[in-house]
Amino acid sequence: MEWYLALAFLLSLILVLMAIGTPIAMAFLAANVVGAWYFMGGGSGVIQMLDNGFGALSSFALVPIPLFLLMGELFFRTGLGMRMFNAIDRLMGRVPGRLSYVTVAGGTAFATLSGSSMGSTALMGSLLVPEMERRGYKKHMAIGPILGTGGLAIIIPPSALAVLLGTLARIDIGALLIAGIVPGLVLAGLYMLTIYIQTRIDPDAAPAYSLEAVPAGEKLILVLRDILPMISVMAIIIALMLSGFATPSEAAAFGALGVILLAVIFRCLTFTAFQESVVGALKVTLMAYLIVFGSATFSQLLAFSGASSGLIQWAIGLELSPVLMLLTMFAVLLVLGTFMEQISIMMLTVPFFFPLAETLGFDLIWFGVVVLLALEISFSTPPLGLLLFVMKGVAPPGTSMRTIYMAAIPFILCSMLLVGLMIAFPGIATWLPGMM
Repeated sequence: MEWYLALAFLLSLILVLMAIGTPIAMAFLAANVVGAWYFMGGGSGVIQMLDNGFGALSSFALVPIPLFLLMGELFFRTGLGMRMFNAIDRLMGRVPGRLSYVTVAGGTAFATLSGSSMGSTALMGSLLVPEMERRGYKKHMAIGPILGTGGLAIIIPPSALAVLLGTLARIDIGALLIAGIVPGLVLAGLYMLTIYIQTRIDPDAAPAYSLEAVPAGEKLILVLRDILPMISVMAIIIALMLSGFATPSEAAAFGALGVILLAVIFRCLTFTAFQESVVGALKVTLMAYLIVFGSATFSQLLAFSGASSGLIQWAIGLELSPVLMLLTMFAVLLVLGTFMEQISIMMLTVPFFFPLAETLGFDLIWFGVVVLLALEISFSTPPLGLLLFVMKGVAPPGTSMRTIYMAAIPFILCSMLLVGLMIAFPGIATWLPGMM
């Protein structure tokens, strides 16, 4: 069978199964079984395919996923996240658009510690949007920053999605996690610049209101008690990986232990909170492991059928410049993001895009950050970005989808600008991993 027929056969089978409501992991597994039976010699091929899949699940590189998820669940359910938000809120003072800046600053820290875009968006949307509307903020000033910072959880470590991408693409997970730090901070800075421009253009979008001044001594206490301990968890994780003292898996274990110790110190670790955190992390972990199983076997099936090598040779034969090829792959990720969720997109594209990127001479860690940025943008891209519907679910009654779409656009443009900066200056993503 020609490579393009094999590729069309496998992808069509997966898409049909997904269209009739089959869970993504099960759709890939069913397609793999059919493909292995046809391309790899019947029952013996299916057995070999299953053996390969179980071998992928035994990878030590997957260990950070449940630990990072547990860390984020504990941070959310014990209330440590709200302590940090409240402290940042009081420290901002009478700055115009203060709550929008608080959303970016606090949301970046929360996204960093939680690693969950949906969790970050749901928490901030349910707590901050009603409060900002009560204080006279226009809806786009409340909704836009939350959608933007929710996506930062994909980029800034610890990111379970980055660990999954590194596992599927077979690249250095520690380097990929570290590579997201500088782009994530640059993006947060662009978000703050966007808010500043919005408040200058329309001062009524974020009206000023009276606020009791916080004495300098109390500000110091807020930083030392409610902010520094939380941020130190992330700093320790990064330092452990940068120094080479710990692998990403070991650093993730230190991070989860650090959040547990903080919850004990602040007397907010209850049995209910711990139980809910473990159950929440376990559910997502099982889904992720099933996805790794399906994706690993799918990649091998593509290689065995000749579909992946044939597609790469065809793409190279187009004689597009590397930048144009990169933009084409980026556009494919954005289009897929309008009707698929991020993990499904990775499963479909990683087996093709990373070998192609390597052939084009791209640094795979840098390319991994570009892919994560594309996934981050697609998370909030109209009309079907997942974070848009999360926001709709927690926003005050009467908030239209059009309002949410319009609020998201300036922050999507910030992410696009960051991609352009990374193409022009790759060191934004490669500098910090180079220090490892």
